Amino acid sequence: MVRNTAREIAIHLSYELSFTDKPIDALLDERLTPETFATLASEDPVYESAPDAKQQDYIRRLVKGVDLHAAELDGYIAKYAKGWSFDRIPLVASAIMRVAMYEILYMPDIPNGAAINEAVEIAKKYETPETVKFMNGILGSFVRQEIPQ
Repeated sequence: MVRNTAREIAIHLSYELSFTDKPIDALLDERLTPETFATLASEDPVYESAPDAKQQDYIRRLVKGVDLHAAELDGYIAKYAKGWSFDRIPLVASAIMRVAMYEILYMPDIPNGAAINEAVEIAKKYETPETVKFMNGILGSFVRQEIPQ
């Protein structure tokens, strides 16, 4: 499994946080098993192989970080969502942007451009071209305005 696949799984789990009352560790422990991956493999190719320990650590770090910083990340999304109310943004798009923003803010080993590019590529699988363009604009504005160069 490559990092972009692990990132996409982290986005799925971050999205799922919007719909569950499970504690985050319980959700991660339940979802990051070979059995769960085997069950989901026929639905989505990202689940064809279970993550190894390093990939699990990356996924857990992302999902827990997004959960811990959700209000901050949502604040940035709302700030740069010109012409859109936060409630109008699709939940998948929000999950993708939260993961990218978390990587930019809290994972300095990941280049900002890589975080944005991966977010846009993943978004193309789930969102309309208009939403993808909108997300790219938010992430670009966020980096230009909030991240010291």
